[in-house]
Amino acid sequence: MSATLAPSANRLLAALPPQENARLLAHCDTVDLQFAEVLAEPGEPIRHVWFPTGSAIAQIRRIDAHASLEVGLIGDEGALGIPLALDATESSLRALVQAPGGALRISAPAFCRVLEDSPALSRILRQYIHVLMGQLAQTAGCTRFHLLEPRLARWLLMTQDRTHSNGFHITHEFLAQILGVRRVGITHAASTLQQHQLIHYRRGDIAIVDRAGLEAAACTCYATDRLAYSRGMRGVAPS
Repeated sequence: MSATLAPSANRLLAALPPQENARLLAHCDTVDLQFAEVLAEPGEPIRHVWFPTGSAIAQIRRIDAHASLEVGLIGDEGALGIPLALDATESSLRALVQAPGGALRISAPAFCRVLEDSPALSRILRQYIHVLMGQLAQTAGCTRFHLLEPRLARWLLMTQDRTHSNGFHITHEFLAQILGVRRVGITHAASTLQQHQLIHYRRGDIAIVDRAGLEAAACTCYATDRLAYSRGMRGVAPS
């Protein structure tokens, strides 16, 4: 099924000139992504590029047989599969759906054909890749130096920014996996945020009830990432 969603549903696509946007959308399908759906595995061929429109996709690095860590989160500000723009053909990270919702999907061959004839898309993706590299470095430092509670607050804000929803379903087990900590740590951090009336958490359902307070509780990496995107993606549709 070809895409019928408005291009503004994804900020990268919204920044394309109308003709180039229409050329890309003509090759896209509209899909509904399901929670925990796996979209990529390390070492596997990149078969599609995904432009989230209401979903969020976690990029996860497996450390060993027992540990993994989320190193990237993609929503309507970005895309999954853009290493194709660097002539890479295999995924280096695991990608799974963190927040269910809509996305636009284009096959890898079709994406590469469109990219060859779209100077604007090439320019936007170069900007986006540069921003992602900075965010990856920021996440590494955040994981090493910041406490779990501020990291959890940052992660909740990032998820809200990408899904445009105050509430979402996520389990302690999943949070522990993507933040690289034990489940008991997530329980304690979430309980603290709830005691401060910043969130409401019940049986896997999280609702942000005080965004300003949550921003104050988050580590500085959240504001740094937003500023880096704003500066690095000049000309891309604002949030």
